[in-house]
Amino acid sequence: MNPVVMASLIVVAVIVVGTLVGFAVKVVQQFERGVVLRFGRLIGVRKPGFNVIVPFADKLYKVSLRVVTTVLEPQEVITKDNVTIKVDAVVYFQVVDPIKAIMNVEFYGQATSQIALTTIRSVLGQSDLDEVLAHRDEINKRLRLIIDQQTEDPWGVKVTLVEVKDVLLPETMQRTMAKQAEAEREKRAKIIHAEGEYLASTKLAQAADVITQHPVSLQLRYLQTLVEIAGERSSTIIPLPIDVLAPLRKIGDGLMALPGQATQNPAAQR
Repeated sequence: MNPVVMASLIVVAVIVVGTLVGFAVKVVQQFERGVVLRFGRLIGVRKPGFNVIVPFADKLYKVSLRVVTTVLEPQEVITKDNVTIKVDAVVYFQVVDPIKAIMNVEFYGQATSQIALTTIRSVLGQSDLDEVLAHRDEINKRLRLIIDQQTEDPWGVKVTLVEVKDVLLPETMQRTMAKQAEAEREKRAKIIHAEGEYLASTKLAQAADVITQHPVSLQLRYLQTLVEIAGERSSTIIPLPIDVLAPLRKIGDGLMALPGQATQNPAAQR
């Protein structure tokens, strides 16, 4: 045989063998699983490492088992109390059954994202605005459970976490909530001030009772007040004993009693 022809045949054989080996040898990564179909029929799942399949008869689909992060596009939702809000959310999911992810659904990532979008609209539409803002953890748990029920068993996709990142309110609603918060703070301030006035008046009444029972305490308080005024050095103080004012108080009480006696005497004369 001609050496040139022999060399050509060897080269062709090497190319054919190399092509067949390239089609037959598949490497599956540690975080992947390989689903093998032979003439369109399910054969099994290949584990990580070096795998050999039948060229042109088998087809291997690699499925990643790592957690996938999907950021959902902002959604406008009408809450239960008819408030329009815009919600941003993120979904974390991973494949737990490669066969179901390949055989039961096409593009399982896109399908999971679409179910997450519709579930967010449904759950938030059944909640009040205050619940969405104050109890976000509970809403996240509800979203995860509902989405996971629709994806894990039929598609083999496990939803590990759903987080509502941000809730955007209309500007009019933001101004209304700001006014409400300001009114709430003013109410608390007035209540605290009223409670302080009540406590102060109670203590003053108790102090008045003590001074009435012990007149000496009034003199001590009088002296203390003089000391406080003298410390300011802003005026001239002429102290007067409290006993000097007592006769004047009695005279004043007598003068206040005269009109009452004058109104009672005509009745007595009649």
